[in-house]
Amino acid sequence: MADNGEAGGEKRPTPEWLTWAPRKLGEGKAFFKDVRAELKKVTWPNRQEVQTTTVVVIVTTVVFGFYLFGLDLAFSWVFRFVLR
Repeated sequence: MADNGEAGGEKRPTPEWLTWAPRKLGEGKAFFKDVRAELKKVTWPNRQEVQTTTVVVIVTTVVFGFYLFGLDLAFSWVFRFVLR
């Protein structure tokens, strides 16, 4: 019988660094399995919904841009008037 350093037939615990890679691989597999399951639950918008929301975002951005531009002009005018 070969002596492998085991006393009384007891196995030594496996060092954690030896089990790290297989454990992380299992966690990664589980993660991507869960991601795939969640993506199957997603209700994806159709082409018309995407176009409509894109137009809303663009129009809103332009409106707020002009609004902030106007505020900037007004405040710069007020500050120029006050600091003279």
